[in-house]
Formats: sequence, C-alpha cells, structure tokens
Amino acid sequence: MAPSQKRDLLVSKVWLQAVAVVMLFGFFVLGLLAYDTYAGEAPIPARVVDGNAHTLFTRDDILGGQQVFLRNGLMEYGSVFGHGAYLGPDFTADYLRRAALSVLETHGGQHSDSAHRLTTDEFKTNRYDASRDTLVFTAAQASAYNQLTGYYHSFFNEPSAQTGLRPGAVSDRRDTDQLTAFFAWSAWAASALRPGKDYSYTNNWPPEPLVANRVTANTVVWSVLSLIALLGGIGLLFAAFGRWNFLGWHGRERKTLTFREPGSVPLTPAQRVCAWFFFVMAALFLLQTLVGAASQHYRAEISNFFGIDLAQILPYNLARTWHLQLAIFWVATSFLAAGIFLAPMIGGREPKSQKWMAIGLLGALAVVVFGSLAGEYAGVYGWIRNGWSWFGDQGFEYLDLGRFWQILLTLGLCFWVFMLYLALRGRLRSEHKGNMPWLFLFSALAIPAFYAVGLLAQPDSHFTTTDFWRFWVVHLWVEDFLELFTTIMVACVFVLLGVVAERVALTVIYLDILLYSAGGVIGTMHHVYFSGTPAQHMALGAFFSAAEVIPLTFLTVEAWSFLQLGAQQQAKSRTRFPHYWAVMFLVAVGFWNFLGAGVFGFLINLPVVSYYEIGTALTANHGHAAMMGVYGMLAVGLALFCIRYMIPEERWSDRAAKISFWSLNLGLAWMVFATLFPLGLMQLYESVNSGYFEARTLKYLTNGVNAFLEWLRLPGDVVFIAGGVLPLLYLCWLGIRHASRGTSTEEPETVLFAEVSEP
Repeated sequence: MAPSQKRDLLVSKVWLQAVAVVMLFGFFVLGLLAYDTYAGEAPIPARVVDGNAHTLFTRDDILGGQQVFLRNGLMEYGSVFGHGAYLGPDFTADYLRRAALSVLETHGGQHSDSAHRLTTDEFKTNRYDASRDTLVFTAAQASAYNQLTGYYHSFFNEPSAQTGLRPGAVSDRRDTDQLTAFFAWSAWAASALRPGKDYSYTNNWPPEPLVANRVTANTVVWSVLSLIALLGGIGLLFAAFGRWNFLGWHGRERKTLTFREPGSVPLTPAQRVCAWFFFVMAALFLLQTLVGAASQHYRAEISNFFGIDLAQILPYNLARTWHLQLAIFWVATSFLAAGIFLAPMIGGREPKSQKWMAIGLLGALAVVVFGSLAGEYAGVYGWIRNGWSWFGDQGFEYLDLGRFWQILLTLGLCFWVFMLYLALRGRLRSEHKGNMPWLFLFSALAIPAFYAVGLLAQPDSHFTTTDFWRFWVVHLWVEDFLELFTTIMVACVFVLLGVVAERVALTVIYLDILLYSAGGVIGTMHHVYFSGTPAQHMALGAFFSAAEVIPLTFLTVEAWSFLQLGAQQQAKSRTRFPHYWAVMFLVAVGFWNFLGAGVFGFLINLPVVSYYEIGTALTANHGHAAMMGVYGMLAVGLALFCIRYMIPEERWSDRAAKISFWSLNLGLAWMVFATLFPLGLMQLYESVNSGYFEARTLKYLTNGVNAFLEWLRLPGDVVFIAGGVLPLLYLCWLGIRHASRGTSTEEPETVLFAEVSEP
C-alpha cells in the first residue's frame, strides 16, 4: 500500500477544484461579515446621562458589568441577546420589560393610550450623539435605571438559593451596579432604532409590545426564502443523484470479505496506550451525565435535590458549565485516541517515541481538564479576582475555561496533529495531496486551528463581536470541521474494513466537504441573528443554514443503500464480523444527524421561529440531540471499534455493547421526546401568546406542567446513565486490563481488518 512512486489523485481534479472554490467563497463572505460586525455593532457610549447631563453610567461600567456577568458564570445561568443558559431570565428582555413598565407607569399607566405611545417613543428614539460619544436617557428612563439598580442588587445578593444561584452570588454593590449598566445598554441596543433603519440594532429582538418590538420584514422574508432554498436544494440533489449514480457503492457487493479475528491483529505501543484514553473518556462521560442530570433537576425542583439544597454546593451555573465543558472534553478525548489509533494503520509505521508522546498527551489532557474545572469552580465562587479570565471562569458558553487552559488545549491539539504527521509522513510522501492520507492530516489540523479562533472572543471586548467569534468555535469548529474529520475517520475505518473501495470513500469525502461547507461556513451566521449584527447576517445565515440540512437528508437516504450493501457483504463473509455494535453506533450517528442537527436544527434556525424561541428548551432539544446524538454516538462507536482489538475474544462482551447501544439511544430519545421537545413547544407557544419575557421567567419554567415533564425525564436519564454509560465504562476498563497483552509491532500492515476476494 506504500508504492515507490507517488500515487495520482484517485478521483477527478474537478472535486478538488470545487472544494477550493466553495471554501474560498465561504470564508471570503465570512470575512466581509466580520468587517460588517465591527462596523455595525451598537455603540458603547463613553457616558450615559439623563436630561440634566448627570452621568448615570459610563463605558467602563458597561464593560465592567459584562466582565462581572462572565466572571461569575452568569451566562451559564441566564442569557444576554438570547445566548446563554435557560434557567435564569434573558437579562436583555428582563431589563427591557421592567424598564418599560416603569416608564409606562410614569406616563400614566397601562390604561393610558398616550402613556403607551410615549413609552414606545422614548425607547425607539436613538439619542446617541456620536460627536460627543454620549447617550441620553429621558427622565423616565433614568428613573427606571435607578430603580433597577436596587432590584438587580437584591436579585444577585439573594441570601437563599431559590434562584438556582449560590446564596449571595454577587454581593458587591459596585458589581451589581455595573451589571445593571450592562443590562441597560443591551436593552437600549435591543429597542433603539438603528440609524437609517426602522428596526433596532438587534433586529427588534426581543419581542416586547411595550416598546413596539415586533418581528421585522427581514425576519419573515428570509424565513420564507430559507424554506424555498431547503426544498429546492433537496429536490435538485435527489434529481442529480437519481439521474447519475456516481457514488459507486456497487461493485464490492460481488466480492467476498473475510474479516480477521481481532486477536490476530498486532497493535503498536501507542495504540495500546489508547486504551487509557478511552477509559478516561468513559469516566468523563459518566461525570458529565451526572452533573447534567443535576442541572436539569433544577427545573423540576429548584431548591430541593431529593432533600438536598444542591445550589449550596453545586449551583446551577457551575453544574451547567461543567456539563458543557465535559461534553467537549470526553468527545475530544475519543477523537484524539481514534486518530492516534488509526494513523499507523494508514501510514504503515509508528515512530518509536509515539508511545511516550501519547502518554504525555494524556497527562497534558488531564491537566487541562481538571485544571479548567477547578478554575471554573473557583471563578463561580469568586475566589479569583485578578487574572480570572486566564485561570478562572472565562464565562463564555462553550468557552468557559480560562484562557490559560484554552491555550494549553490548543497547543495539545497541535501536538496531537504533530504525532499524526510522524505516523503518516512515510505514506504522505507517496500520496497526492488530495488523497485520503493527506485529507486525514488536513482535517486534523483544522481542529486546533479553528478552536484557536475562540481566543478572539475576549471578555473585555464588545459583546456582539465576542459572540461572533465564539460562534466560529461553536459552529465552524463543532458543526463543520469536526464533522469533516468525522467523515474522514469513518471513511478510513470502512476502507480498512474492506467494506468500501478507497476511490468510493474519497468521492464521498469530497461530496461531504462540498455539501457541508456550501451551507455550513456562511450558515454560521444563523447564531447571531439578534446579537447586534446587521440584517445581512440574518439574510445570509438563514439562507445558507437551510442548505445545511440538504447533505443530512441525502446522506441519511444513502445510508440505507450502504447498509444493504454491508448486509450482503457480511452474509458472504466466511468469518464473523467483529464490529457489529461499533457500526451500529455509526448508524445511530446518521439517524441523530438527520433528526437532531437537521430537523431540530432547521426548526430553530428559521429566523421567525428563532425570534420567539431563542434561549428556550427547543434550543436545548437541538443541542442534546445533535451533540450527543452525533458526536457522542460517534465517540462511543470509535471507542468500541478500537478497544475491540485490545480485548481477547473470550473477554469481550457483545452483551455489554448491545445494552450500551440501546440504552444510550433509548435514553436520548426519551430525553428528547418525553421532555425537551414538548417543553420547547409549550415554551414557544407561551412566548408567542403571552410574551418572551413571560416564557423565560422562573415562575413559568417551574409551573406544575413543566415540573411534571421534567420529572418525566428521570427514567430516561436512569436508562441513559446506568444502562448506557456504565457498560461502556466496563468495556473500556477491560481495554486497559488487556491492552498490554498480545502482539506488538511498530510497522503494522495498512489493511488489517479484512481480506477481499474476487468472485
């Protein structure tokens, strides 16, 4: 498999050229949108004054309040501009409603038409003077601000844990005053008209009738056009593939596969170290599910966790911070190990130092994981005041870990890519840069590269621009480049298994890159419809994110053809297929990709739906079904595939793998369909019918019906953890028990798992 001469590109160069054009176009547009983000963000005035030129608060107060918000992990409790956690209120909407009620009362109250008109005028009129860098509040707005400084001080200094935060979460009066200034600025940006436009800086979000914040024409029109793009794109794609069957699945179905026994496959020293990676992965997975169950219980009983006042020791914002960070950590651990495991099989050799580098990488990963979790704990409890953004809780959802740990993780990912290069370099010399070995390396390199973009989101920068860069990580890193690395790893596995020819796998890889990138790159903007970005972000984000569903639909349909082909091949094989449950997890990835990322994702990405539901349970529904359903199931499938070669046949337990598979999938389905999806629909109805403010209140979230649905989730969580995670942990434990035994080699064969015979 390592010829003396360099192999030509196995597919047409047109594929390579098409990918280059799509990528260049996508990132060129993103570059323009980045410029527009900075140019069109709502100004942060040097001073906010009342009508008598008395200073209410300053730019330093606004940015200081933003840092208090992040430092205390409040983005993992509530949200600003709709982004954050779902237990606490959205503080933009919360301040806007409370301030509007105060202004309305000043002008005559609810029953006065003139009071409603005056209230609307005061909030919609943009009184920012760019020449003096000063924003003027009316007397009524200034009075509302002064009242709300007292309200938010009482809220965050609450001596009990009845809000889900730790008692006295933010007790310093200066801190709560700065928080109020930050919320007031965000509410001003959400209501004041953007210069030259008839809508606010946030495209009239949140919906608030007291200030005439209503859905805009852009929101409705681009929702319709995104639906047209979806239906038209799916129709064109199926028409093309109905006319030309150029994927080439057929051909291998006439051949006979002989699957090799796992015990006969020699492993390299570094591959055996991967057993420890997978055990750590399973342990982190267990911890993540436990803190996730704890955070979810807050919505059923906010101050009573089976007789324990949990917020005293594990407040909601800390539990949710750990839940999200551990999800990234355990999935990434599996991906790192799978890359190390597959690289020598693709490259044909392993450097002698690879084992020790793998051990070092695992140690570094442990330092980052437990160091960042400890920093987040210290940050939420206010133990780190100086250097909090570096070593404490940086506070951005999905990027909560301190910047020091973020940099260490990025460097660790770069070191991992270097390890892969060392294992692959012999093979790379003999391959065209468009063939699978190079694509494997390039896709791995994109992982640290796009995670590093998160460093551009800085706690002392404008909130709109920090959200823009944060979503490069949340979307581009997770939903695009991890997706592409996933596709390439799975393709490599199927080629090594002999199920698919290399040329066919390469064709599928290029098709995936084209389809995912065509919608996924520019589609990143669907996250920032209402974060203070100009309306063109909504237009492009809605239109291109609709295209993201097209490859998911197509690949789900193609999966049936692939599974039928696999069944025919297995029936002809003279030996038992050893990876049935690993492949079943890959099948589950396809199902949840379509449902969680496709259907549930498209539902909330429609601007007109997002306008009312952002920051509600429908967002959590999409997040759980997509993150766990796609990356979680894939991480487990890769783990089972690799440790199958470490555990002797007589010690391997198909029963444990089977129980884990069905428990994880049924538990996730229960979580989604019994709780999150119905909760999300009811919250969306409440938002449209009664108001977004009402739908985000603790009173609504913990009412009888919602509490019942939260309790209804408990059986699914038990099945998921006890039946899904624990058997996986057991199998990974078997892996480390037996990984040191068996035949070792530093020069494995490239094709190890199957022999293909001609008919």
